[in-house]
Amino acid sequence: MNKLTISTEVNVYNYEELPPRYKELVDAAKAQTANAYAPYSQFKVGAAALMSNDEIICGSNQENAAFPSGTCAERTTLFYANARYPQSPVRALAIAAYQSGDFLEEPISPCGACRQVILESEERFGSPIDILLYGKRNIYLIKGARALLPFCFVGETMDSFKTKEDKAYGKDTV
Repeated sequence: MNKLTISTEVNVYNYEELPPRYKELVDAAKAQTANAYAPYSQFKVGAAALMSNDEIICGSNQENAAFPSGTCAERTTLFYANARYPQSPVRALAIAAYQSGDFLEEPISPCGACRQVILESEERFGSPIDILLYGKRNIYLIKGARALLPFCFVGETMDSFKTKEDKAYGKDTV
């Protein structure tokens, strides 16, 4: 048996240590928690994406009684950002959560579906996204979705399932 060890580097900041543009991004994510529609969980999440064109796009989680028809703040934000500015990569994404009248002490991490969407946005533009996870005590800065999703599924993964004939004729189906 062999052993594989996977590690993730996380830079831990307090708010005052962040660069000014990242402070602005964190503030925007925190402000977006007020726009969350979370009548069932009362867990309000806001996200803010810094685009390569220097715009900041924001979103919040939107719940639905017919679970899982709602969507997370991260996906709301990234889908809107990519629809609004389809040629502009996301450079950074900040995420903040609010519950029981205050922001969480420690950061929350994106769910698996959101991690996959962040990764797809990176793959789309060939550019990693700085991920800022806000907590009152600590802010985590993670360089790219692959750090959150080490055994990731990307387009090239599907290529390994194609037959020689599919590849020879340029078929996109598996």
